[in-house]
Amino acid sequence: MNQIHKQIDQYINYLIVEKGLADATIESYSGDLKRFITFLKSCRINPVQKTDTTVILKYLIYLRDEGLSARSRARHLVTLRGFFKFMIQEKILKKDPTRIVDLPKTGIKLPDVLSIEEIVTILNTPDTSKPRGVRDAAMIELLYAAGLRVSELIHVKLQDINLEMGFVRTFGKGSKERIVPIGNEAKEKINDYLTHARFILLKNNVSRFLFVARAGKPMTRQGFWKLLKKYAIQTGIGKKITPHSFRHSFASHLLEGGADLRAVQMMLGHVDISTTQIYTHVARDHLKKLHEQFHPRG
Repeated sequence: MNQIHKQIDQYINYLIVEKGLADATIESYSGDLKRFITFLKSCRINPVQKTDTTVILKYLIYLRDEGLSARSRARHLVTLRGFFKFMIQEKILKKDPTRIVDLPKTGIKLPDVLSIEEIVTILNTPDTSKPRGVRDAAMIELLYAAGLRVSELIHVKLQDINLEMGFVRTFGKGSKERIVPIGNEAKEKINDYLTHARFILLKNNVSRFLFVARAGKPMTRQGFWKLLKKYAIQTGIGKKITPHSFRHSFASHLLEGGADLRAVQMMLGHVDISTTQIYTHVARDHLKKLHEQFHPRG
Protein backbone atom coordinates (compact mmCIF):
# COMPACT_ATOMS: atom_id res chain seq x y z
CA MET A 1 0.00 0.00 0.00
CA ASN A 2 3.01 2.31 0.32
CA GLN A 3 2.96 2.80 -3.45
CA ILE A 4 -0.68 3.94 -3.45
CA HIS A 5 0.02 6.37 -0.60
CA LYS A 6 2.94 7.78 -2.59
CA GLN A 7 0.80 8.19 -5.73
CA ILE A 8 -1.94 9.96 -3.77
CA ASP A 9 0.64 12.26 -2.17
CA GLN A 10 1.87 13.13 -5.66
CA TYR A 11 -1.70 13.87 -6.77
CA ILE A 12 -2.46 16.06 -3.75
CA ASN A 13 0.79 17.96 -4.32
CA TYR A 14 -0.26 18.43 -7.96
CA LEU A 15 -3.62 19.88 -6.84
CA ILE A 16 -1.87 22.29 -4.45
CA VAL A 17 0.97 23.43 -6.72
CA GLU A 18 -0.47 23.16 -10.24
CA LYS A 19 -4.19 23.66 -9.66
CA GLY A 20 -3.96 25.99 -6.66
CA LEU A 21 -7.07 24.54 -5.03
CA ALA A 22 -8.32 25.91 -1.71
CA ASP A 23 -7.35 24.21 1.57
CA ALA A 24 -10.91 23.02 2.21
CA THR A 25 -11.07 21.38 -1.24
CA ILE A 26 -7.70 19.68 -0.73
CA GLU A 27 -8.87 18.39 2.65
CA SER A 28 -12.06 17.02 1.09
CA TYR A 29 -10.16 15.23 -1.72
CA SER A 30 -7.65 13.80 0.76
CA GLY A 31 -10.44 12.44 2.95
CA ASP A 32 -12.18 10.82 -0.03
CA LEU A 33 -8.97 9.16 -1.23
CA LYS A 34 -8.10 7.97 2.28
CA ARG A 35 -11.49 6.27 2.47
CA PHE A 36 -10.90 4.68 -0.95
CA ILE A 37 -7.54 3.29 0.22
CA THR A 38 -9.22 1.76 3.27
CA PHE A 39 -11.72 0.08 0.93
CA LEU A 40 -8.93 -1.24 -1.33
CA LYS A 41 -7.17 -2.69 1.72
CA SER A 42 -10.35 -4.48 2.77
CA CYS A 43 -10.55 -5.96 -0.74
CA ARG A 44 -6.81 -6.77 -0.69
CA ILE A 45 -6.25 -4.79 -3.89
CA ASN A 46 -2.69 -3.60 -4.34
CA PRO A 47 -1.34 -1.79 -6.36
CA VAL A 48 -3.74 0.78 -7.81
CA GLN A 49 -3.17 -0.65 -11.31
CA LYS A 50 -5.42 -3.56 -10.32
CA THR A 51 -8.36 -1.24 -9.78
CA ASP A 52 -10.89 -1.77 -12.57
CA THR A 53 -14.43 -0.59 -13.24
CA THR A 54 -15.88 -3.44 -11.19
CA VAL A 55 -13.92 -2.28 -8.14
CA ILE A 56 -15.19 1.29 -8.61
CA LEU A 57 -18.79 0.06 -8.79
CA LYS A 58 -18.29 -2.08 -5.68
CA TYR A 59 -16.90 0.97 -3.90
CA LEU A 60 -19.95 3.08 -4.79
CA ILE A 61 -22.22 0.28 -3.53
CA TYR A 62 -20.14 0.14 -0.35
CA LEU A 63 -20.58 3.91 0.15
CA ARG A 64 -24.33 3.56 -0.37
CA ASP A 65 -24.50 0.74 2.18
CA GLU A 66 -22.57 2.97 4.58
CA GLY A 67 -25.43 5.45 4.35
CA LEU A 68 -23.89 8.09 2.06
CA SER A 69 -26.39 10.09 0.00
CA ALA A 70 -26.32 10.10 -3.81
CA ARG A 71 -24.82 13.59 -3.67
CA SER A 72 -21.96 12.43 -1.41
CA ARG A 73 -21.32 9.34 -3.56
CA ALA A 74 -21.20 11.55 -6.65
CA ARG A 75 -18.57 13.72 -4.96
CA HIS A 76 -16.46 10.65 -4.15
CA LEU A 77 -16.65 9.54 -7.79
CA VAL A 78 -15.58 13.00 -8.99
CA THR A 79 -12.58 12.76 -6.64
CA LEU A 80 -11.63 9.35 -8.06
CA ARG A 81 -12.05 10.59 -11.64
CA GLY A 82 -9.56 13.36 -10.97
CA PHE A 83 -7.11 10.95 -9.34
CA PHE A 84 -7.24 8.36 -12.15
CA LYS A 85 -6.99 11.07 -14.80
CA PHE A 86 -3.78 12.16 -13.06
CA MET A 87 -2.54 8.53 -13.04
CA ILE A 88 -2.99 8.37 -16.82
CA GLN A 89 -1.37 11.77 -17.27
CA GLU A 90 1.67 10.48 -15.35
CA LYS A 91 1.66 7.28 -17.46
CA ILE A 92 1.13 5.12 -14.36
CA LEU A 93 -2.14 3.79 -15.82
CA LYS A 94 -3.30 3.20 -19.39
CA LYS A 95 -7.06 2.98 -18.74
CA ASP A 96 -9.37 5.00 -16.51
CA PRO A 97 -11.61 2.63 -14.51
CA THR A 98 -14.05 5.46 -13.72
CA ARG A 99 -14.60 6.51 -17.36
CA ILE A 100 -17.79 4.54 -18.02
CA VAL A 101 -19.21 4.85 -14.49
CA ASP A 102 -22.13 7.29 -14.34
CA LEU A 103 -22.53 9.74 -11.49
CA PRO A 104 -25.19 8.68 -8.97
CA LYS A 105 -28.39 10.57 -9.75
CA THR A 106 -28.78 13.33 -7.18
CA GLY A 107 -31.67 15.20 -8.76
CA ILE A 108 -31.80 18.99 -8.92
CA LYS A 109 -31.97 20.46 -5.44
CA LEU A 110 -33.37 23.94 -5.70
CA PRO A 111 -31.71 26.31 -3.26
CA ASP A 112 -33.67 27.96 -0.46
CA VAL A 113 -34.39 31.51 -1.55
CA LEU A 114 -35.56 34.39 0.61
CA SER A 115 -37.95 36.96 -0.76
CA ILE A 116 -36.76 40.56 -1.09
CA GLU A 117 -39.06 41.49 1.82
CA GLU A 118 -37.50 38.77 4.01
CA ILE A 119 -34.01 39.93 3.08
CA VAL A 120 -34.90 43.52 4.02
CA THR A 121 -36.37 42.37 7.35
CA ILE A 122 -33.15 40.56 8.28
CA LEU A 123 -30.96 43.45 7.08
CA ASN A 124 -32.87 45.82 9.37
CA THR A 125 -32.67 43.58 12.45
CA PRO A 126 -29.22 44.41 13.94
CA ASP A 127 -29.22 47.11 16.62
CA THR A 128 -27.11 49.80 14.96
CA SER A 129 -26.94 51.87 18.14
CA LYS A 130 -24.18 49.46 19.23
CA PRO A 131 -20.79 48.86 17.52
CA ARG A 132 -21.43 45.12 17.03
CA GLY A 133 -24.81 45.84 15.52
CA VAL A 134 -23.22 48.30 13.07
CA ARG A 135 -20.66 45.62 12.12
CA ASP A 136 -23.31 42.92 11.77
CA ALA A 137 -25.51 45.14 9.59
CA ALA A 138 -22.53 45.85 7.29
CA MET A 139 -21.55 42.16 7.10
CA ILE A 140 -25.03 40.90 6.23
CA GLU A 141 -25.53 43.72 3.72
CA LEU A 142 -22.25 42.88 1.96
CA LEU A 143 -23.07 39.15 2.01
CA TYR A 144 -26.25 39.82 0.04
CA ALA A 145 -24.96 42.75 -2.06
CA ALA A 146 -22.06 40.76 -3.53
CA GLY A 147 -23.34 37.18 -3.23
CA LEU A 148 -20.28 36.15 -1.22
CA ARG A 149 -19.60 32.80 0.37
CA VAL A 150 -19.22 33.08 4.15
CA SER A 151 -15.53 32.09 3.85
CA GLU A 152 -15.03 34.96 1.39
CA LEU A 153 -16.88 37.44 3.61
CA ILE A 154 -14.80 36.85 6.71
CA HIS A 155 -11.54 37.08 4.74
CA VAL A 156 -12.25 40.44 3.08
CA LYS A 157 -9.37 42.78 3.91
CA LEU A 158 -9.44 46.56 4.18
CA GLN A 159 -7.57 46.86 0.88
CA ASP A 160 -10.21 44.71 -0.86
CA ILE A 161 -13.00 47.28 -0.40
CA ASN A 162 -13.24 50.32 -2.66
CA LEU A 163 -16.12 52.44 -1.41
CA GLU A 164 -15.51 55.23 -3.91
CA MET A 165 -15.85 52.90 -6.91
CA GLY A 166 -18.31 50.61 -5.15
CA PHE A 167 -16.78 47.16 -5.43
CA VAL A 168 -15.24 44.37 -3.36
CA ARG A 169 -12.36 42.16 -4.41
CA THR A 170 -12.61 38.61 -3.17
CA PHE A 171 -10.85 35.30 -3.63
CA GLY A 172 -13.08 32.27 -4.16
CA LYS A 173 -12.47 28.57 -4.64
CA GLY A 174 -8.99 27.83 -5.92
CA SER A 175 -7.96 31.34 -4.80
CA LYS A 176 -9.49 32.78 -7.98
CA GLU A 177 -9.86 36.54 -7.78
CA ARG A 178 -13.04 38.33 -8.80
CA ILE A 179 -14.35 41.86 -8.43
CA VAL A 180 -18.03 42.37 -7.60
CA PRO A 181 -20.12 45.57 -7.40
CA ILE A 182 -21.67 46.15 -3.96
CA GLY A 183 -24.29 48.90 -4.39
CA ASN A 184 -25.12 52.03 -2.39
CA GLU A 185 -26.71 50.38 0.67
CA ALA A 186 -23.62 48.24 1.31
CA LYS A 187 -21.33 51.22 0.71
CA GLU A 188 -23.21 53.29 3.31
CA LYS A 189 -23.28 50.54 5.94
CA ILE A 190 -19.61 49.66 5.48
CA ASN A 191 -18.66 53.34 5.67
CA ASP A 192 -20.73 53.69 8.85
CA TYR A 193 -18.95 50.65 10.30
CA LEU A 194 -15.49 51.97 9.40
CA THR A 195 -16.28 55.43 10.75
CA HIS A 196 -18.07 54.61 13.99
CA ALA A 197 -17.61 50.98 15.04
CA ARG A 198 -14.47 49.24 13.82
CA PHE A 199 -11.98 51.19 15.94
CA ILE A 200 -14.08 50.45 19.04
CA LEU A 201 -14.13 46.71 18.32
CA LEU A 202 -10.37 46.73 17.64
CA LYS A 203 -9.63 47.97 21.19
CA ASN A 204 -6.25 49.47 20.25
CA ASN A 205 -5.33 46.39 18.20
CA VAL A 206 -4.48 46.30 14.50
CA SER A 207 -6.07 44.04 11.89
CA ARG A 208 -5.84 43.78 8.11
CA PHE A 209 -9.32 42.24 7.97
CA LEU A 210 -12.34 44.42 7.34
CA PHE A 211 -14.61 42.73 9.87
CA VAL A 212 -13.25 42.08 13.35
CA ALA A 213 -14.58 40.29 16.43
CA ARG A 214 -13.37 40.35 20.02
CA ALA A 215 -10.13 42.24 20.68
CA GLY A 216 -9.59 42.82 16.97
CA LYS A 217 -9.49 39.15 16.00
CA PRO A 218 -10.95 38.19 12.59
CA MET A 219 -14.55 37.01 12.52
CA THR A 220 -14.79 33.21 12.20
CA ARG A 221 -17.24 31.18 10.10
CA GLN A 222 -18.81 29.80 13.27
CA GLY A 223 -19.05 33.28 14.79
CA PHE A 224 -20.86 34.67 11.76
CA TRP A 225 -23.20 31.66 11.53
CA LYS A 226 -24.07 32.19 15.18
CA LEU A 227 -24.92 35.88 14.85
CA LEU A 228 -26.91 35.33 11.64
CA LYS A 229 -28.91 32.55 13.32
CA LYS A 230 -29.68 34.94 16.18
CA TYR A 231 -31.05 37.58 13.80
CA ALA A 232 -33.01 34.99 11.80
CA ILE A 233 -34.76 33.85 14.99
CA GLN A 234 -35.53 37.46 15.93
CA THR A 235 -37.29 38.07 12.60
CA GLY A 236 -39.67 35.15 13.08
CA ILE A 237 -39.23 34.08 9.44
CA GLY A 238 -40.11 30.40 9.32
CA LYS A 239 -37.42 29.38 6.81
CA LYS A 240 -34.07 27.77 7.48
CA ILE A 241 -31.70 30.72 7.02
CA THR A 242 -27.97 30.22 6.50
CA PRO A 243 -25.23 32.45 5.07
CA HIS A 244 -25.64 30.57 1.78
CA SER A 245 -29.32 31.58 1.69
CA PHE A 246 -28.12 35.11 0.92
CA ARG A 247 -25.89 33.92 -1.93
CA HIS A 248 -28.77 31.92 -3.40
CA SER A 249 -31.10 34.90 -3.03
CA PHE A 250 -28.53 37.26 -4.59
CA ALA A 251 -28.34 35.12 -7.75
CA SER A 252 -32.07 34.43 -7.96
CA HIS A 253 -33.09 38.06 -7.47
CA LEU A 254 -30.66 39.18 -10.19
CA LEU A 255 -32.04 36.64 -12.68
CA GLU A 256 -35.64 37.48 -11.76
CA GLY A 257 -34.79 41.11 -12.49
CA GLY A 258 -33.53 40.19 -15.97
CA ALA A 259 -29.76 39.91 -15.37
CA ASP A 260 -27.68 37.98 -17.91
CA LEU A 261 -26.72 34.46 -16.78
CA ARG A 262 -23.08 35.01 -17.76
CA ALA A 263 -22.89 38.18 -15.65
CA VAL A 264 -24.32 36.31 -12.64
CA GLN A 265 -21.81 33.52 -13.26
CA MET A 266 -18.94 36.02 -13.11
CA MET A 267 -20.24 37.65 -9.94
CA LEU A 268 -20.69 34.29 -8.21
CA GLY A 269 -17.26 33.10 -9.33
CA HIS A 270 -18.54 29.88 -10.92
CA VAL A 271 -16.04 28.29 -13.29
CA ASP A 272 -18.75 26.31 -15.10
CA ILE A 273 -21.97 28.06 -16.15
CA SER A 274 -23.90 24.83 -15.54
CA THR A 275 -23.39 25.49 -11.80
CA THR A 276 -25.09 28.87 -12.19
CA GLN A 277 -27.93 27.45 -14.28
CA ILE A 278 -29.58 25.89 -11.22
CA TYR A 279 -30.76 29.40 -10.35
CA THR A 280 -32.66 29.65 -13.63
CA HIS A 281 -35.03 27.02 -12.23
CA VAL A 282 -35.77 29.36 -9.34
CA ALA A 283 -36.31 32.26 -11.74
CA ARG A 284 -38.64 30.12 -13.87
CA ASP A 285 -40.67 29.21 -10.77
CA HIS A 286 -40.98 32.91 -9.98
CA LEU A 287 -42.19 33.70 -13.52
CA LYS A 288 -44.66 30.79 -13.39
CA LYS A 289 -46.16 32.13 -10.16
CA LEU A 290 -46.46 35.62 -11.68
CA HIS A 291 -48.19 34.13 -14.72
CA GLU A 292 -50.64 32.18 -12.55
CA GLN A 293 -51.33 35.27 -10.45
CA PHE A 294 -51.78 37.90 -13.16
CA HIS A 295 -52.62 36.19 -16.46
CA PRO A 296 -56.39 36.05 -17.08
CA ARG A 297 -56.14 32.36 -17.94
CA GLY A 298 -53.33 31.52 -15.54
